[in-house]
Amino acid sequence: MTGKYDDIIHLPHHTSPSRKGMSMIDRAAQFSPFAALVGYDDAIEETARLTGQQIELDENEKYILDLKQQHLLTMLPQMPQITVTYFSPDDRKDGGEYVTLTGRLKSILPHADTMILSDGTSICLKDVIRLDSPVFQNEI
Repeated sequence: MTGKYDDIIHLPHHTSPSRKGMSMIDRAAQFSPFAALVGYDDAIEETARLTGQQIELDENEKYILDLKQQHLLTMLPQMPQITVTYFSPDDRKDGGEYVTLTGRLKSILPHADTMILSDGTSICLKDVIRLDSPVFQNEI
């Protein structure tokens, strides 16, 4: 039985005298899969990520929230503990998500429409939809 390569099958394997042989890891890397569209998977994931829309409070809810903020202004020296729920706009898409944080209130800056917690978190007052604190127990 004669084959197509019978004349060369028994010859020694050629190695270059001027080049070093490739390591097994480098040789295997030639055949490993690659991402032809770099960033495509990230773009698909970002498109699939859902964001919510901001809730508009009615006048009564705004009034109660305003009363709570006014009461907290009088309590600032004591740095009362508060739990605040606010809308955090998304950096990359339209919409955002609601975040609830608990911490000590450091200051309220009405002229900047901002409240600042003791950990440095800055929250825009117009984004706040809920405000709770033990100081509201008998007040509001």
